Amino acid sequence: MNFRRTAAGSLLAVAALVVWQLAAAGPAGALSAEEGAAGTGAAQAQAHGAQAGEAAEPYTQAPASESRAGSESSLLSIPAPSTEGAVSVEKAIAERRSVRRFADEKLTDQQLAQLLWSAQGITEERRGFRAAPSAGALYPLELYVATPEGVYKYAPGEHAVRPVKSGDFRRELAAAALGQSSVAQAPASFVITAVYERTAGKYGDRAERYVHIEVGCAAENLMLQAVALDLASVPVGAFRDAEVRGVIGAPAAEAPLLIIPVGKPAG
Repeated sequence: MNFRRTAAGSLLAVAALVVWQLAAAGPAGALSAEEGAAGTGAAQAQAHGAQAGEAAEPYTQAPASESRAGSESSLLSIPAPSTEGAVSVEKAIAERRSVRRFADEKLTDQQLAQLLWSAQGITEERRGFRAAPSAGALYPLELYVATPEGVYKYAPGEHAVRPVKSGDFRRELAAAALGQSSVAQAPASFVITAVYERTAGKYGDRAERYVHIEVGCAAENLMLQAVALDLASVPVGAFRDAEVRGVIGAPAAEAPLLIIPVGKPAG
């Protein structure tokens, strides 16, 4: 992986904050601000009881994220995503299978960038809407990827990644996933976490349901994108939350929900 350092302008952060505030102030009960799906929710609620626990710019230090671990706070640029491909949605749906054995072949930066974008990338710049629908456009999900080079956290607003840990932590992640070898063997294992409080503040007791709907949408996007890239994947839900959180360097406010190993199928 040869991610390059990129400038993270403060204007993007301000714009993202404005979008979040406008979405949070919208009408309650919408499953998605983009689609206006029906639903009802309280304006205030207790936070969910999550388990404890395009061209590169000259280097500029980016603001550190509240959800980072470690001292590396600068963003690294990744290739721009493509919105055109040779594989139809129908073909990707028909060919998707859960694959647990992967070839010893790293993913390219373009593949990694495309997979990250497919799950959480910005698809509507003006209002900051993402690839997966979100109740009230509150976007509680966070996305990490563990590769042989390190653990990275995706920054959707900048379409960039933030280094969290240097080194190969895939074996540790597999150990946290009850020893599932696919997590260690895959050249990239994506981890989706959620901050339930982002959604609970508006939708109350419905928040957990909405967050779980959202993670399913994001995961399916990523797995279908993998098929379109001639790759394979498998969703992994069996793991020890606190251990996964520690391996990827996520803060206590984030609840790990899914691990998705991705790679070229073996054989």
